[in-house]
Amino acid sequence: MDGTTAAPLGVGMVGYAFMGAAHSQAWRTAPRFFDLPLHPEMRVLGGRDAVAVKAAADRLGWRDTASSWQELMARDDVDLVDICTPGRTHAEIAVAALEAGKHVLCEKPLANTIEEAEAMVAAAEAAAARGVRSMVGYTYRRVPAVQLARQLVADGRIGSVRHVRVQYLQDWLADPEAPLSWRLDKQQAGSGALGDIGSHAVDLAQFITGERLTGVSGLMETFVHERPVAAEFAGLHGSAAGPDAARGPVTVDDAAVFLARLSGGGLGVFEATRFATGRKNAIRLEVNGDRGSLSFDFEDMNVLHFHDATEDAAVAGFRRIVVTEPQHAYVGHWWPAGHGLGYEHAFTHQVVDLVGAIAAGQDPSPSFAEGLAVQRVLDAVERSAADGSRWVALG
Repeated sequence: MDGTTAAPLGVGMVGYAFMGAAHSQAWRTAPRFFDLPLHPEMRVLGGRDAVAVKAAADRLGWRDTASSWQELMARDDVDLVDICTPGRTHAEIAVAALEAGKHVLCEKPLANTIEEAEAMVAAAEAAAARGVRSMVGYTYRRVPAVQLARQLVADGRIGSVRHVRVQYLQDWLADPEAPLSWRLDKQQAGSGALGDIGSHAVDLAQFITGERLTGVSGLMETFVHERPVAAEFAGLHGSAAGPDAARGPVTVDDAAVFLARLSGGGLGVFEATRFATGRKNAIRLEVNGDRGSLSFDFEDMNVLHFHDATEDAAVAGFRRIVVTEPQHAYVGHWWPAGHGLGYEHAFTHQVVDLVGAIAAGQDPSPSFAEGLAVQRVLDAVERSAADGSRWVALG
């Protein structure tokens, strides 16, 4: 303990792989750098493999373990459930937690289907009436440069939005011999690049502009249709892993591209792929308005580029803003100006905002309803791609 006098907030987490590790670091770090109104305590980590979950708990800093998510619901010392599992389990766990009176943080995308997401929103709205809060983890919102971009748009610095371009580019599947994982199975993940990283692109566009996508026309493609079965995935295909392991089908998209219209009348172009060789985690966003533009690339995450079109054309141009000043969102709690933040800091900021909202009795953002709005866009893109890229309107 760090000597805080804040009331405790008992946290239980389900899942302990990539996202579980990132969330764990955030829960450990937030109360040590930020003055929180509640003190998060990492009380229990849930997972099906007792040996593996115990090892993860020891490594990540959790006090106790549970062999199922149902155990977390029955524990009086768990006030909040953090869901870091594949998409197919989100709805069941989240609804059960909310009905048990526990706050929920759920990783994105919210669910695998519209119906699941709608059930989660209904449960969240019913729980909110009892003071129980819920949030979906679109973590890139918490990057200080993204916060500044949103503020510039909200302040009218770029005027009316005319164009939005968002690319989310990765290359970790470009090798056709890269093994299967749950992310390549539609039953587990819901969709591939579209849901995994395209959901971030949609959320960022809507968050920064303050507008909604009102219609889409999309294409989706699977470039590699079968892959070697990885050890942790073998049971799902009834196959053994190893040098002579069977190959299993890829049942999700490798890449998705789509056009969109924004609620303010602007146009959007979106791209999500895990086949962009040489790009590791490039989230590239540009917004053009009638008074200016801004652009951001997560591979240079402490920088925002801003152009003020009202300036004298002889000297106007994109300016490079290093977003590390104390007045920038969250930054004053970290290092001196010029000392950049990293990927993990956004997860800490997510915890800070969630804990603050719970203590204040407010609904945090992005809410489950906002997660459902993204889910509707993803569903529309899938339907459009399946029907020859026809235009699909969003209500």
